[in-house]
Amino acid sequence: MGDSKKNTVINFYIVLLFSIWLAVGDSVDFNFPAVFNLGDSNSDTGELAAGLGFQLAPPNGQNYFKTPSGRACDGRLILDFLMDALDLPFLNAYLDSLGLPNFRKGCNFAAAGSTILPATASSISPFSFGIQVSQFLRFKARALELLAKGRKFDKYVPSEDIFEKGLYMFDIGQNDLAGAFYSKTLDQILASIPTILLEFETGIKRLYDDGARYFWIHNTGPLGCLPQNVAKFGTDPSKLDEFGCVSSHNQAAKTFNLQLHALCSKLQGQYPDSNVTYVDIFTIKSNLIANYSRYGFEQPIMACCGSGGPPLNYDSRVSCGQTKILNGTTISAKACNDSSEYINWDGIHYTETANQYVASQILTGKYSDPPFSDKMPFLLKLKF
Repeated sequence: MGDSKKNTVINFYIVLLFSIWLAVGDSVDFNFPAVFNLGDSNSDTGELAAGLGFQLAPPNGQNYFKTPSGRACDGRLILDFLMDALDLPFLNAYLDSLGLPNFRKGCNFAAAGSTILPATASSISPFSFGIQVSQFLRFKARALELLAKGRKFDKYVPSEDIFEKGLYMFDIGQNDLAGAFYSKTLDQILASIPTILLEFETGIKRLYDDGARYFWIHNTGPLGCLPQNVAKFGTDPSKLDEFGCVSSHNQAAKTFNLQLHALCSKLQGQYPDSNVTYVDIFTIKSNLIANYSRYGFEQPIMACCGSGGPPLNYDSRVSCGQTKILNGTTISAKACNDSSEYINWDGIHYTETANQYVASQILTGKYSDPPFSDKMPFLLKLKF
């Protein structure tokens, strides 16, 4: 990225942060003591890698961690930037027992490939939403057992008070929809959404019954704009929208989000002593893709780390960082020269720069329902 473009991006973030300060102002007066996150690869910080015993290959992690960190990204995820904003450390994966993990300020149960519906034999991840909820309940019970044995564990695990005052974050559902397109029609997928959300509601109720009160729920992004889905389902130009995204996938995401929003309102009514916040990730990401050049990006859909070149640079047979011999030809999925010019990292996930933008928009509060207030404030300390 040239110096003039970098300066434009820096100035944009300065103005953005000032607008955040004006929008939120004195209402930012409370810090959540911990975050407990459940989800899929959009917020996985190493759960699937630890749980199934594999590691993502370089260049994943190249821009921030300088080595693969269990995140499907060149650096930090949206979750990492939100943790920064809350003035909390990055979340350790629940199953990652090495590296002296400290869970006092939260724990991450999100695993790549996870779905809301129970996993099947063909699922990428066995850690579906219900399993993640069960893992959390086991984690909490075990933490309280350890604390009852003496104060030597105080600095490592949350107290009961922290569990009660902690923020419970969710970013899951993308795989339920995207995966279904391989075997179902759009009408069948739309008809299945109430069943998916009933499973989600059941999990939320289990957490509420165990004392959770602050819920932060992301909707799903524009699935039709991911290179993986464009490559598979967008070969017919008539199936693409004006931005080159698969219309059916985005229609499914919009329908899912409408019903998820309604569920969040229902939950708030059922649990008046809780705070249920719905976050419109779809609108933030869609705006980014539609207006990519305004925000300093050069590629709205094409993957940075992949193979095959324009227009998508994506081959489902070769993951980012892999080299394979296919039909006698060596194919390598390598990173582009400057990932900050790309919104998409590997065909499915966003780059760190794009994640940073999305987090900054979340923190304006205007994409949340209810908008940020004294009930759900954030300490805005984004580190650009």
